[in-house]
Amino acid sequence: MSKIIDSLITDSLELPELIPDELPVLPMRDTVIFPFTTYPVLVGRDVSQAAVNTALEGSRYILLLAQKNPEEEKPAANDLYRVGTLAYVNQVTSLPGNLFKVLVNGVSSVDVINFKNKKGNLSATFEINEKPKKGLRSSKLKGVIKRSFDTFERYIMANQDLPEEIIAGFDREDDPEKVLYIMASHLDLSLEEKQSLLEKKTLELQYKRFLHLITRELEVLVVSNDINEKVQNEIQETQKKFFIQEQIKALQDELGEGEYGDPELNKIKETAVAAEMPEYALKRVEEELEKLRKIPQMSPEYGVARNYLDWMVSLPWSKMSEDNLDISRVQEILDKDHFGLEKPKERIVEHIAVLNLVKHLKGQILCFVGPPGVGKTSIAKSIANALNREMIRISLGGISDEAEIRGHRKTYIGSMPGRIIQGMRKAGNINPVIILDEIDKIGNDFRGDPSSAVLEVLDPEQNNSFNDHYLDIDYDLSKVLFIATANVASRIQDALLDRMEIINLPGYLEHDKYEIAKKHLIPKLMKSHGLESGQLKINKAAILSVVRNYTSEAGVRELEQKLAAICRKVARKVVEGDKTKTHSITAKEIPSLLGVGKYRDRDLEKENKVGSVNGLAWTYTGGAILQIDVAAMKGKSNFRLTGKLGDVMKESAQAALTFIRSNADAFDIDPEYFEKHELHIHIPEGAISKDGPSAGMAMALAMLSLITHKKTKHNVAMTGEITLKGEVLAIGGLNEKLLAAQRNKIKKVLVPFDNAPDLTEIPEKIKQGLEIITVKSIHEAIPHVIIE
Repeated sequence: MSKIIDSLITDSLELPELIPDELPVLPMRDTVIFPFTTYPVLVGRDVSQAAVNTALEGSRYILLLAQKNPEEEKPAANDLYRVGTLAYVNQVTSLPGNLFKVLVNGVSSVDVINFKNKKGNLSATFEINEKPKKGLRSSKLKGVIKRSFDTFERYIMANQDLPEEIIAGFDREDDPEKVLYIMASHLDLSLEEKQSLLEKKTLELQYKRFLHLITRELEVLVVSNDINEKVQNEIQETQKKFFIQEQIKALQDELGEGEYGDPELNKIKETAVAAEMPEYALKRVEEELEKLRKIPQMSPEYGVARNYLDWMVSLPWSKMSEDNLDISRVQEILDKDHFGLEKPKERIVEHIAVLNLVKHLKGQILCFVGPPGVGKTSIAKSIANALNREMIRISLGGISDEAEIRGHRKTYIGSMPGRIIQGMRKAGNINPVIILDEIDKIGNDFRGDPSSAVLEVLDPEQNNSFNDHYLDIDYDLSKVLFIATANVASRIQDALLDRMEIINLPGYLEHDKYEIAKKHLIPKLMKSHGLESGQLKINKAAILSVVRNYTSEAGVRELEQKLAAICRKVARKVVEGDKTKTHSITAKEIPSLLGVGKYRDRDLEKENKVGSVNGLAWTYTGGAILQIDVAAMKGKSNFRLTGKLGDVMKESAQAALTFIRSNADAFDIDPEYFEKHELHIHIPEGAISKDGPSAGMAMALAMLSLITHKKTKHNVAMTGEITLKGEVLAIGGLNEKLLAAQRNKIKKVLVPFDNAPDLTEIPEKIKQGLEIITVKSIHEAIPHVIIE
């Protein structure tokens, strides 16, 4: 390669007229060099350096052929295009790394005829492409050339990377082919596009191809310039805006208007900071304030955003009320407000005791379950009072829209948070007592499932990040003491029931109702009716008369209504001028004040009968006595059930009959009796729906009494599910059923043996006066019920 290194710079650009028929080939990796242009080529490959060396040794002419695949290191003849450029090696400069910069002058486009390979060095014979001069004066070609010139000038003017002097570098009157190649060399074209331009056989085709390419490039360049201009304008606008904002900020500081230019918005920001919001909540407030600052006050969106901010800053985020953890005071308040209810009171005192030790007890969600009127809601209020916490009551009865719990999206007109967040705002601190009243009466329809939304509220693992749809951020409910109330635990969703601690509140006995009326109801009613102390006295007999003859409930709500009626009567007398200082009410005066009693003792309690048994039932209002009567008629085998009985109760009656028929020999019953008689079971009060399996034992004993013509004891009641083998299975609602037995002066009660453990949980006052017998089967129950 010494000849390349030692080559001299050619001073004259005049090219030798004699061009050999065969010349060395220099493969061009990633470009096409046009005729009439001067271009530096970086040479590093051995084959390329050999080609340049051969050119220098000879005429200095060389063939420049583009590679089809630029990645090919040792291209063969098939790897090269057959149309290229005849060039003259004008100058060679040595560079570090065994590289050489070769300055070549394009002479003409050529077509390769044959390739030759001599010891790895590629050469070729060729034919110079001489464009026909005929047709240069045609108006069509002139038009294409003129348009190409004009477009090229526009391209140079639009391209900031190319100097405008290029336009002055060539003359329009010069050789059209030469001008074409000079213009094409300034375009940013791909190798394939340059090659296609070089391969066109006529000048007209070349100019058309060039016009197409430059028009496309000009369009791209115009779009690019527009984008650049917009970016620059935006940058300038941003800088201008920043400068103006800084000036406005300085003026606002001078005027005392603060950061947002509106005293009210600044006050919202100050309130949010003072509320000690979490960082994410404060960030949301700042974002909304920034939006609000840009919205005109007359816009509807302004009211939506302002209302949202008012809710955010009015909620308690860190403020807590100080708990009163004095156990003796808590016990005193609970005893003062409520008579009885020892188990719920004990559980609350235990809760306070634990709070004394750990200060924060997670996951304590209580649910008071019991009949209406037993004091579920009122004892929850007393708990809040004893703890010195705010109390919020949320009634869930009949709610069927999930948005009642989670709220609506703030984008809706008139939207607002759900009841939980509303309650927290009303409480004003993050640790109130929230009473979820009637949680077993939550509805469910096409608007969603509110009970599933309540799951998040009552789950200790989730309620520290409760997400209301309106707020759209997490809110911490973990410090809230939730207390739910329900009449029937079985109606509560299983997943919801699993998250709560169930505390059953049993119904009251006559003695309890008397004490409640005397100590709580009558003083409260006298005060609410404007009666002074001493103006009304109701003796014990009168109160018990109201309890026995005018009420039939587990709670005291109906009793309160009747006592309120008495207070109204006395208040009227006082207003009409009655001078009596003290109105004493006795049992004899009760009918004149309240009318005829609705509830009376039944005759069945005083007489033993055949085919009549006392069953015990559980109802939503407490326990009740079911009088089960059975009658037999001559006729074909038939079995009839009346009294508005449910499917489960009907199936229990069928099971009882099957048991008796399958054990006819053991009971000395004629097997043909059932073929000749038709049995009819009726349970009175037919307007009331009845269902459940617990009357199975009672129906079996009633049918057995009728068929064997033996009387049953009138002061015995029973409850229990029966199997086809005569076994007695456990039942629910035992507390309420025993209470009903005591209210109805039943002496003996038969219960399933499996319910024996439940008896230890039942207060002694409910079992007082009752002889409770546990039985495993019908055979064990017969001696206690049927008189032999």
